[in-house]
Amino acid sequence: MSTDNTTDASTETESKCGASEASSSTETTPDTGDDTASKCGASSSTSPSSSSSSCGASSSSDSDEEEVGATVDDFDAEPGQLIAVGLGPGQPEGMTARARSALIDAEHIVGYTTYVELLPDEVTDAAEDIYNTPMCGEVSRTEEAIDRALAGNDVAIIGSGDPNVYALAGLALEIIESKGATATMLDFDVVPGVPAAQSCAARVGAPLVNDTVSISLSDHLTDMPTIESRLHAAAKEGFTITIYNPWSRKRRDNYEKCCEILLEHRDPETPVGVVHAAGREDEQVEIVELGELPELGETDLVDMTTTLLVGNEDTYVWDDRMVTPRGYETKYDY
Repeated sequence: MSTDNTTDASTETESKCGASEASSSTETTPDTGDDTASKCGASSSTSPSSSSSSCGASSSSDSDEEEVGATVDDFDAEPGQLIAVGLGPGQPEGMTARARSALIDAEHIVGYTTYVELLPDEVTDAAEDIYNTPMCGEVSRTEEAIDRALAGNDVAIIGSGDPNVYALAGLALEIIESKGATATMLDFDVVPGVPAAQSCAARVGAPLVNDTVSISLSDHLTDMPTIESRLHAAAKEGFTITIYNPWSRKRRDNYEKCCEILLEHRDPETPVGVVHAAGREDEQVEIVELGELPELGETDLVDMTTTLLVGNEDTYVWDDRMVTPRGYETKYDY
Protein backbone atom coordinates (compact mmCIF):
# COMPACT_ATOMS: atom_id res chain seq x y z
CA MET A 1 0.00 0.00 0.00
CA SER A 2 1.70 3.02 -1.19
CA THR A 3 1.09 6.58 -2.18
CA ASP A 4 2.76 8.20 -5.18
CA ASN A 5 3.48 11.96 -4.98
CA THR A 6 3.97 12.77 -1.33
CA THR A 7 5.88 15.75 0.42
CA ASP A 8 8.15 15.39 3.34
CA ALA A 9 7.66 18.18 5.86
CA SER A 10 10.50 17.75 8.32
CA THR A 11 11.06 19.31 11.72
CA GLU A 12 14.14 19.08 13.89
CA THR A 13 13.34 17.14 17.05
CA GLU A 14 15.32 16.07 20.07
CA SER A 15 16.39 12.44 19.93
CA LYS A 16 15.21 9.97 22.55
CA CYS A 17 18.84 8.79 22.66
CA GLY A 18 20.40 12.25 22.79
CA ALA A 19 20.79 12.87 19.05
CA SER A 20 18.73 15.21 16.92
CA GLU A 21 16.88 14.16 13.81
CA ALA A 22 14.69 15.50 11.01
CA SER A 23 11.46 13.71 11.80
CA SER A 24 8.83 13.54 9.07
CA SER A 25 5.22 14.41 9.66
CA THR A 26 3.00 14.75 6.61
CA GLU A 27 4.47 13.62 3.31
CA THR A 28 4.08 14.84 -0.21
CA THR A 29 7.31 13.69 -1.79
CA PRO A 30 8.89 10.26 -1.97
CA ASP A 31 11.69 9.30 0.40
CA THR A 32 14.87 10.75 -1.09
CA GLY A 33 17.21 8.86 1.19
CA ASP A 34 19.00 12.00 2.42
CA ASP A 35 21.40 11.37 5.30
CA THR A 36 19.80 12.05 8.68
CA ALA A 37 21.04 11.20 12.13
CA SER A 38 19.28 8.28 13.74
CA LYS A 39 17.55 8.95 17.02
CA CYS A 40 20.20 6.64 18.43
CA GLY A 41 23.01 8.49 16.68
CA ALA A 42 23.42 6.09 13.76
CA SER A 43 23.06 6.94 10.09
CA SER A 44 19.80 5.45 8.80
CA SER A 45 19.68 6.15 5.09
CA THR A 46 21.51 5.90 1.83
CA SER A 47 24.30 8.07 0.55
CA PRO A 48 23.18 11.13 -1.43
CA SER A 49 22.97 10.74 -5.17
CA SER A 50 21.87 12.72 -8.19
CA SER A 51 19.72 9.88 -9.49
CA SER A 52 16.42 8.57 -8.21
CA SER A 53 15.17 5.01 -8.10
CA SER A 54 11.83 3.84 -9.43
CA CYS A 55 10.21 4.23 -6.04
CA GLY A 56 11.77 7.52 -5.10
CA ALA A 57 14.71 6.28 -3.03
CA SER A 58 18.11 7.67 -3.94
CA SER A 59 20.58 5.47 -5.75
CA SER A 60 23.99 5.70 -7.39
CA SER A 61 25.86 4.05 -10.21
CA ASP A 62 28.03 2.17 -7.71
CA SER A 63 25.29 0.76 -5.52
CA ASP A 64 21.55 1.14 -5.00
CA GLU A 65 21.51 -0.59 -1.62
CA GLU A 66 21.22 1.18 1.71
CA GLU A 67 24.14 0.46 4.00
CA VAL A 68 23.80 -0.38 7.66
CA GLY A 69 25.38 2.23 9.92
CA ALA A 70 25.98 1.50 13.61
CA THR A 71 26.83 -1.97 14.90
CA VAL A 72 26.07 -3.56 18.23
CA ASP A 73 29.45 -2.34 19.54
CA ASP A 74 28.30 1.28 19.21
CA PHE A 75 25.67 0.91 21.92
CA ASP A 76 26.38 0.89 25.66
CA ALA A 77 22.84 0.46 26.99
CA GLU A 78 21.15 -2.76 28.00
CA PRO A 79 19.16 -3.67 24.85
CA GLY A 80 15.41 -3.25 24.86
CA GLN A 81 12.89 -5.30 22.89
CA LEU A 82 12.00 -5.27 19.19
CA ILE A 83 8.60 -6.53 18.06
CA ALA A 84 7.30 -6.69 14.46
CA VAL A 85 3.56 -6.08 14.64
CA GLY A 86 0.98 -6.74 11.92
CA LEU A 87 -1.93 -4.29 11.90
CA GLY A 88 -4.23 -6.45 9.80
CA PRO A 89 -6.45 -5.01 7.07
CA GLY A 90 -6.52 -1.39 8.21
CA GLN A 91 -9.47 -0.56 10.40
CA PRO A 92 -8.83 -0.58 14.19
CA GLU A 93 -11.33 -3.40 14.77
CA GLY A 94 -9.35 -5.58 12.34
CA MET A 95 -6.30 -5.48 14.61
CA THR A 96 -5.84 -8.48 16.90
CA ALA A 97 -6.03 -8.00 20.66
CA ARG A 98 -2.42 -9.17 20.94
CA ALA A 99 -1.26 -6.58 18.39
CA ARG A 100 -3.11 -3.78 20.16
CA SER A 101 -1.65 -4.81 23.52
CA ALA A 102 1.90 -5.02 22.11
CA LEU A 103 1.62 -1.55 20.58
CA ILE A 104 0.27 0.01 23.77
CA ASP A 105 3.19 -1.51 25.70
CA ALA A 106 5.82 -0.32 23.20
CA GLU A 107 7.74 2.84 24.09
CA HIS A 108 8.59 3.66 20.47
CA ILE A 109 6.63 2.85 17.29
CA VAL A 110 8.33 2.88 13.87
CA GLY A 111 6.55 2.54 10.54
CA TYR A 112 5.60 3.73 7.07
CA THR A 113 3.60 6.95 7.38
CA THR A 114 0.43 5.49 5.86
CA TYR A 115 0.47 2.65 8.42
CA VAL A 116 1.12 5.02 11.32
CA GLU A 117 -1.98 6.94 10.29
CA LEU A 118 -4.02 3.73 10.69
CA LEU A 119 -3.16 3.42 14.39
CA PRO A 120 -6.00 4.00 16.87
CA ASP A 121 -5.69 6.97 19.23
CA GLU A 122 -5.19 4.77 22.28
CA VAL A 123 -2.00 3.40 20.69
CA THR A 124 -0.54 6.73 19.55
CA ASP A 125 -1.42 8.38 22.86
CA ALA A 126 0.45 5.66 24.80
CA ALA A 127 3.66 5.86 22.75
CA GLU A 128 6.61 7.91 23.95
CA ASP A 129 7.70 8.52 20.38
CA ILE A 130 6.51 7.63 16.87
CA TYR A 131 8.92 7.63 13.93
CA ASN A 132 7.65 7.35 10.34
CA THR A 133 9.14 7.51 6.87
CA PRO A 134 7.59 7.77 3.39
CA MET A 135 7.41 4.88 0.95
CA CYS A 136 10.62 3.06 0.04
CA GLY A 137 12.26 3.84 3.38
CA GLU A 138 12.05 0.20 4.46
CA VAL A 139 15.73 -0.32 5.22
CA SER A 140 16.26 3.02 6.96
CA ARG A 141 13.21 2.74 9.20
CA THR A 142 13.91 -0.90 10.03
CA GLU A 143 17.45 0.01 11.04
CA GLU A 144 16.04 2.93 13.02
CA ALA A 145 13.81 0.54 14.94
CA ILE A 146 16.73 -1.81 15.64
CA ASP A 147 19.01 1.05 16.75
CA ARG A 148 16.35 2.29 19.14
CA ALA A 149 16.02 -1.19 20.62
CA LEU A 150 19.81 -1.55 20.92
CA ALA A 151 19.80 1.79 22.75
CA GLY A 152 17.54 0.31 25.42
CA ASN A 153 14.02 1.09 24.22
CA ASP A 154 11.08 -1.26 23.73
CA VAL A 155 10.25 -0.78 20.06
CA ALA A 156 7.46 -1.92 17.75
CA ILE A 157 7.95 -1.82 13.98
CA ILE A 158 4.59 -1.94 12.24
CA GLY A 159 3.13 -2.91 8.90
CA SER A 160 -0.29 -3.67 7.49
CA GLY A 161 -1.41 -7.26 7.17
CA ASP A 162 1.11 -9.72 8.63
CA PRO A 163 4.85 -9.11 9.29
CA ASN A 164 5.73 -12.31 7.40
CA VAL A 165 3.82 -11.46 4.20
CA TYR A 166 5.79 -9.08 1.95
CA ALA A 167 6.76 -7.21 5.11
CA LEU A 168 9.67 -6.39 7.39
CA ALA A 169 10.08 -9.27 9.85
CA GLY A 170 12.72 -10.95 7.68
CA LEU A 171 14.50 -7.69 6.90
CA ALA A 172 14.69 -6.90 10.62
CA LEU A 173 16.40 -10.23 11.34
CA GLU A 174 18.84 -9.70 8.45
CA ILE A 175 19.82 -6.24 9.71
CA ILE A 176 20.11 -7.43 13.31
CA GLU A 177 22.54 -10.10 12.10
CA SER A 178 24.50 -7.60 9.98
CA LYS A 179 24.99 -5.39 13.05
CA GLY A 180 26.58 -8.24 14.97
CA ALA A 181 23.60 -8.47 17.33
CA THR A 182 21.23 -11.40 17.85
CA ALA A 183 17.47 -11.81 17.85
CA THR A 184 17.72 -13.22 21.39
CA MET A 185 19.61 -10.13 22.56
CA LEU A 186 16.66 -7.96 21.46
CA ASP A 187 14.01 -10.46 22.57
CA PHE A 188 12.79 -10.20 18.97
CA ASP A 189 9.21 -11.32 18.49
CA VAL A 190 6.58 -11.29 15.73
CA VAL A 191 2.94 -10.45 16.41
CA PRO A 192 0.91 -11.75 13.48
CA GLY A 193 -1.90 -9.88 11.78
CA VAL A 194 -4.59 -10.83 9.27
CA PRO A 195 -2.89 -10.83 5.81
CA ALA A 196 -4.50 -9.03 2.88
CA ALA A 197 -5.19 -12.34 1.14
CA GLN A 198 -7.43 -13.47 3.99
CA SER A 199 -9.09 -10.16 4.79
CA CYS A 200 -9.85 -9.53 1.11
CA ALA A 201 -11.03 -13.10 0.54
CA ALA A 202 -13.54 -12.60 3.34
CA ARG A 203 -15.02 -9.63 1.46
CA VAL A 204 -15.88 -11.76 -1.60
CA GLY A 205 -16.98 -15.05 -0.02
CA ALA A 206 -14.81 -18.17 0.18
CA PRO A 207 -12.33 -18.15 -2.73
CA LEU A 208 -9.21 -19.52 -0.98
CA VAL A 209 -10.39 -22.61 0.91
CA ASN A 210 -8.35 -25.01 -1.23
CA ASP A 211 -4.64 -24.94 -2.18
CA THR A 212 -3.59 -21.35 -2.83
CA VAL A 213 -0.53 -19.19 -3.51
CA SER A 214 0.31 -15.48 -3.28
CA ILE A 215 2.35 -13.57 -5.85
CA SER A 216 3.39 -9.90 -5.82
CA LEU A 217 3.68 -8.03 -9.12
CA SER A 218 6.17 -5.55 -7.66
CA ASP A 219 9.52 -6.01 -9.38
CA HIS A 220 11.33 -3.65 -7.00
CA LEU A 221 12.92 -6.60 -5.18
CA THR A 222 12.03 -9.58 -7.43
CA ASP A 223 12.80 -9.37 -11.15
CA MET A 224 9.94 -9.64 -13.61
CA PRO A 225 11.15 -12.85 -15.34
CA THR A 226 10.97 -14.61 -11.97
CA ILE A 227 7.48 -13.21 -11.32
CA GLU A 228 6.34 -14.35 -14.76
CA SER A 229 7.72 -17.85 -14.16
CA ARG A 230 5.84 -18.09 -10.87
CA LEU A 231 2.62 -16.86 -12.48
CA HIS A 232 2.88 -19.53 -15.19
CA ALA A 233 3.55 -22.26 -12.60
CA ALA A 234 0.67 -21.27 -10.32
CA ALA A 235 -1.82 -20.65 -13.10
CA LYS A 236 -1.28 -23.92 -14.91
CA GLU A 237 -1.41 -26.02 -11.73
CA GLY A 238 -4.86 -24.88 -10.68
CA PHE A 239 -4.04 -22.99 -7.50
CA THR A 240 -6.22 -20.10 -6.50
CA ILE A 241 -3.94 -17.07 -6.66
CA THR A 242 -3.78 -13.89 -4.62
CA ILE A 243 -2.11 -11.05 -6.53
CA TYR A 244 -0.50 -8.36 -4.38
CA ASN A 245 0.71 -4.94 -5.64
CA PRO A 246 -0.97 -5.37 -9.01
CA TRP A 247 -0.61 -1.96 -10.61
CA SER A 248 1.13 1.37 -10.31
CA ARG A 249 1.81 4.17 -12.73
CA LYS A 250 5.41 2.98 -13.03
CA ARG A 251 4.52 -0.71 -13.44
CA ARG A 252 1.63 -0.88 -15.89
CA ASP A 253 3.40 -3.49 -18.02
CA ASN A 254 3.59 -5.92 -15.09
CA TYR A 255 -0.18 -5.93 -14.68
CA GLU A 256 -0.74 -6.36 -18.39
CA LYS A 257 1.73 -9.28 -18.51
CA CYS A 258 0.05 -10.90 -15.51
CA CYS A 259 -3.35 -10.76 -17.21
CA GLU A 260 -1.84 -12.24 -20.37
CA ILE A 261 -0.30 -15.18 -18.46
CA LEU A 262 -3.44 -15.91 -16.44
CA LEU A 263 -5.58 -15.91 -19.60
CA GLU A 264 -3.10 -18.26 -21.25
CA HIS A 265 -3.87 -20.92 -18.64
CA ARG A 266 -7.40 -20.12 -17.42
CA ASP A 267 -10.85 -19.67 -18.87
CA PRO A 268 -11.78 -15.99 -19.44
CA GLU A 269 -14.92 -16.62 -17.35
CA THR A 270 -12.88 -17.57 -14.25
CA PRO A 271 -14.14 -15.48 -11.29
CA VAL A 272 -11.78 -12.89 -9.86
CA GLY A 273 -12.36 -10.95 -6.66
CA VAL A 274 -11.11 -7.37 -6.83
CA VAL A 275 -10.78 -5.68 -3.44
CA HIS A 276 -9.57 -2.09 -3.35
CA ALA A 277 -8.40 -0.52 -0.05
CA ALA A 278 -9.81 -3.26 2.17
CA GLY A 279 -10.98 -1.98 5.54
CA ARG A 280 -10.50 1.68 4.65
CA GLU A 281 -12.90 4.50 3.88
CA ASP A 282 -12.50 4.14 0.11
CA GLU A 283 -12.96 0.35 0.05
CA GLN A 284 -14.44 -1.06 -3.17
CA VAL A 285 -15.29 -4.71 -3.80
CA GLU A 286 -16.21 -6.34 -7.11
CA ILE A 287 -16.33 -9.85 -8.54
CA VAL A 288 -15.45 -9.88 -12.23
CA GLU A 289 -14.44 -12.39 -14.88
CA LEU A 290 -10.77 -12.94 -15.70
CA GLY A 291 -11.35 -11.67 -19.23
CA GLU A 292 -12.35 -8.28 -17.79
CA LEU A 293 -9.13 -7.79 -15.82
CA PRO A 294 -7.01 -6.11 -18.55
CA GLU A 295 -9.40 -3.18 -18.93
CA LEU A 296 -9.63 -2.68 -15.16
CA GLY A 297 -5.98 -1.67 -15.15
CA GLU A 298 -7.06 1.71 -16.52
CA THR A 299 -9.56 2.35 -13.72
CA ASP A 300 -9.28 3.58 -10.13
CA LEU A 301 -10.33 0.14 -8.90
CA VAL A 302 -6.87 -1.37 -9.43
CA ASP A 303 -3.84 0.20 -7.79
CA MET A 304 -1.24 -0.64 -5.12
CA THR A 305 -3.93 -0.91 -2.43
CA THR A 306 -5.83 -3.50 -4.48
CA THR A 307 -5.69 -7.27 -4.00
CA LEU A 308 -6.83 -9.68 -6.71
CA LEU A 309 -8.21 -13.12 -5.84
CA VAL A 310 -8.09 -15.33 -8.91
CA GLY A 311 -10.24 -18.45 -8.80
CA ASN A 312 -9.26 -21.86 -10.17
CA GLU A 313 -11.13 -24.11 -12.58
CA ASP A 314 -13.62 -25.10 -9.87
CA THR A 315 -14.35 -21.64 -8.49
CA TYR A 316 -17.81 -20.28 -9.18
CA VAL A 317 -20.02 -17.36 -8.14
CA TRP A 318 -23.17 -17.98 -6.15
CA ASP A 319 -25.35 -15.29 -4.57
CA ASP A 320 -22.71 -12.62 -5.31
CA ARG A 321 -20.01 -14.63 -3.55
CA MET A 322 -17.00 -16.54 -4.84
CA VAL A 323 -16.91 -20.21 -3.85
CA THR A 324 -13.94 -22.55 -4.33
CA PRO A 325 -14.98 -26.08 -3.35
CA ARG A 326 -12.73 -27.80 -0.83
CA GLY A 327 -13.75 -31.26 -2.07
CA TYR A 328 -16.37 -32.21 0.50
CA GLU A 329 -18.90 -32.81 -2.27
CA THR A 330 -16.86 -35.81 -3.45
CA LYS A 331 -17.14 -37.60 -0.08
CA TYR A 332 -20.36 -36.39 1.53
CA ASP A 333 -23.97 -35.96 0.55
CA TYR A 334 -25.39 -32.56 1.42
